[in-house]
Amino acid sequence: MTRLAVWAPHADTVELVTRSTTRRAMRPGDGPGWWHITVPSLAHGDDYAFSLDGKKPLPDPRSVWQPGGPDEPSRIYDHSRFAWTDTAWQGRALPGGIVYELHIGTFTEAGTFDAAIERLDHLVGLGVTHVELMPVAAFPGRHGWGYDGVCLWAVHEPYGGPDGLKRFVDAAHARGLAVILDVVHNHLGPSGNYLPRFGPYFTDRYHTPWGSAVNLDGPGSDEVRAFLLGSALAWLRDFHLDGLRLDAVHELADRRAVPFLEELSDAVDRLGAAIGKPLFLIAESDLNDPRVVTPRESGGLGIHAQWSDDFHHALHALLTGERQGYYTDFGTMSALAKTLGSVWVHDGGWSTFRGRHHGRPLDPSRMPGHRFLGYLQDHDQVGNRAVGDRISALLTPGLTAAAAALVLTSPFTPMLFMGEEWGASTPWQYFTDHPDPALAEAVRQGRRAEFAAHGWDAAQVPDPQSPDTVRASRLDWSEPDREPHAALLAWYRTLIRLRREHPELSDPHLPSVQLTYDEPAGWLMLHRGPFRTAVNLAEEPATLPVGIGEAEVLASWTPAEAERGLAGTTLTLAPHSAAVVRLSA
Repeated sequence: MTRLAVWAPHADTVELVTRSTTRRAMRPGDGPGWWHITVPSLAHGDDYAFSLDGKKPLPDPRSVWQPGGPDEPSRIYDHSRFAWTDTAWQGRALPGGIVYELHIGTFTEAGTFDAAIERLDHLVGLGVTHVELMPVAAFPGRHGWGYDGVCLWAVHEPYGGPDGLKRFVDAAHARGLAVILDVVHNHLGPSGNYLPRFGPYFTDRYHTPWGSAVNLDGPGSDEVRAFLLGSALAWLRDFHLDGLRLDAVHELADRRAVPFLEELSDAVDRLGAAIGKPLFLIAESDLNDPRVVTPRESGGLGIHAQWSDDFHHALHALLTGERQGYYTDFGTMSALAKTLGSVWVHDGGWSTFRGRHHGRPLDPSRMPGHRFLGYLQDHDQVGNRAVGDRISALLTPGLTAAAAALVLTSPFTPMLFMGEEWGASTPWQYFTDHPDPALAEAVRQGRRAEFAAHGWDAAQVPDPQSPDTVRASRLDWSEPDREPHAALLAWYRTLIRLRREHPELSDPHLPSVQLTYDEPAGWLMLHRGPFRTAVNLAEEPATLPVGIGEAEVLASWTPAEAERGLAGTTLTLAPHSAAVVRLSA
């Protein structure tokens, strides 16, 4: 016996259409605009859809299973049929963790949850603690980044559907890995989005880069917010996920007294208390506003952490010399020092890229660094480059290793992007699989025009719709076992081990972080208690004053010479190299 309900406030009639094309009238109930029906004969595996006012049947907005994709009927899914083995899993809080972002479709050659399970032991050996999946909500076509999802409760079938995601989470938990899912509440994809036919899910009162905004504060927004809240809690509850990453929360237009993000944070905390394990939210925010990650009881929105683009920009611009676009105000050691001590470069000052003042200061003494994810690469910072070139294609191995040392000994929660740990030679490019030829061509031409306007040869920009673009973006798993990739992988493993063994290297207390540097000489040094992360960016050897006392080199990219000088301990580094040193009195 199955009970189905749907919110369709503007419909005069709603019918349930089953696989046999039988139509059954649904009855009003469960609140204004709701329709429901109970069908004894419907069970797990049966297909169904809803017809509004006698029109073409549409999939269920709350469907968990879309085996034919977002344009086809929904399928009944019984969560109780899956045999979980993670009953002993107590969860894993984010503080003290190391996050690994991956895309299921290109993490392996097969591009499925089951294939990704076969690589989980690599992540365990690397030392990461949390796996962050890019969006897996169902979207049209087979290939895509996932940010064009249109079925916010359903799992993309080509990846393995709902059972595939459960197998992945179950296997990760068995290995001690927490799983985070990237979810998108700020827009839906350009095709396959049937929500507007059901109700006022969107509003023209605000506009976003993707068109009309999600209706979070207008008439009917109570049900829209409940829809998004229900989806978020379902991922955490029904799929045993440990946290959610919230895409571009700055594009959520919401003027209600209790913002949607605050309501979501409260709901997630209550669910975590009910099931007895820590659950958390990570925001992507361009606001540089500490209120996003300030606890609700202190007047904030209560999001548990957020990505830190300013740290990335400061590190990337310093290492590569790129200054275009949003890198304009970055690229100096002083900018990097500011992010390490107070998170943001733009904390109320002038932003050249935006042409205005931007951001708001935070109090480092009251804001732990673990609430910010620090990274050298992420899917945006790689994939939104014209040809999807990784940082290892832009830097020498030594500079790549130096950057990794700064990330992995920072006060932030480190995050790696898949393949970064071995300097993957494969790019990660922008790809789509829109079934609509007109939309596919529009995306293709738009991508080329965008980068041509920034000086790129349009012919060099990969075709997003080409299967070759997807193939080029898949990781080559033969690389970790051969040089020069094996050496970089060993370096990442060593840095992660040191961070785990020495609490000072993961201390989130921002006021205790210090960066000393000599910009003209090209060296800098991160102070973490008695530890020093010494980096030489120059093309000549550099001698760094690491402090008074005996010095022990715990790890170095190239042989580092520590010697006792008259003025104290100095460390000589080869060009483009890094070392982690411990001082003792």
